[in-house]
Amino acid sequence: MSFVQALVTAFKGADKRVPLGRGPSSPWHFATGTPSRGPFEYNAAVRRAYLENPVAQRAVRLVAEGIAGAPLLAADARLSSLVQATSAGQSLLETLASHLLLHGNAFVQVLKDARGLPVELFALRPERMQVVAGPDGWPCAWTYTVAGRALTIPVEDEHAAPNLIHIRHFHPADDHQGAGCLMAAEQAVAIHNAAADWNRQILENSARPSGALVYDGGDGATLTSEQFERLRDELAQTYAGAANAGRPLLLEGGLKWQAMALSPADMDFATLKAAAARDIALAFGVPPMLLGLPGDATYANYREANRALWRLTLLPLAAKLLGALAEGLSPWFPDERLAIDLDRVPALAEDREKLWSQVSAADFLEPDEKRALLGLPVKIERNKP
Repeated sequence: MSFVQALVTAFKGADKRVPLGRGPSSPWHFATGTPSRGPFEYNAAVRRAYLENPVAQRAVRLVAEGIAGAPLLAADARLSSLVQATSAGQSLLETLASHLLLHGNAFVQVLKDARGLPVELFALRPERMQVVAGPDGWPCAWTYTVAGRALTIPVEDEHAAPNLIHIRHFHPADDHQGAGCLMAAEQAVAIHNAAADWNRQILENSARPSGALVYDGGDGATLTSEQFERLRDELAQTYAGAANAGRPLLLEGGLKWQAMALSPADMDFATLKAAAARDIALAFGVPPMLLGLPGDATYANYREANRALWRLTLLPLAAKLLGALAEGLSPWFPDERLAIDLDRVPALAEDREKLWSQVSAADFLEPDEKRALLGLPVKIERNKP
């Protein structure tokens, strides 16, 4: 324990915190699955959802890019520069929002200069982080593992300043890690991908339902093995695929083509795919209308859906991110706060206009009280007439 930490402990007292323990399940990996559901593994789930599923990727990017592009309230120039700067080609807020949505955890490494002042904030990959718990179960360090190399990052440096800022969603079964939205959306992503694959297979098989070749020899005879193999190879090479759609079959020797139509249950795959897409949007907190999904009548129009996205998803997630960053950087910027400037968000212009009108019409409030209600700094001194 450093001298500064010893002083802090002496002034705070020797009260012990309750012990913590790792939950029975990890938020990104289940060692075992169920008979109907395989084990969840984060990297594979990210590949299926973010890299292969257009609905999930668009939902995550809509939220992450919205938070990254939101205007911030005026703060210390150094603090604003740290938060809004890019590191290794990635936007800090966009990366942290994506990590929180997909993984449920976001880690920010505070890089410092020789004087101990923060010069860069770097978002670490959450699936590479492993907690190093102390005797009481509380994290004392984190291990970052990549390419077989492990780097241990203490939670605080020798001056009791944070080396790492951990932001997480609530996980009811884990004291150290958060739960992301991807696990809840995994089944919907699997259904949506399976429906897309089914549709692609229909296109590759002449872009229409399959049929059957019926052999009617008239005397109860059947095709020989050689005839069967030759017929199957001819169908696969000459008539299968979208390029051969509509090509007529040349039949001989008692063969006739019998088309097989899809049943109503088989044709319901489009409805199933749309329902899965809405479940994906629900898991990530994005109104389905903003993702171009048909059949959703919850919002009256696009403007209401955009406003709901900001009120219900972007603003709460941004408040969590910015609040955690401000708290982690408080040793260097104790009186600063990070927040979105609501008056400069176009989607909230109508709501802010109503609020300004209501507050301006309140004659029983003092000017400083009105400014506080609007989120503006209160003037300490006012010019006297």
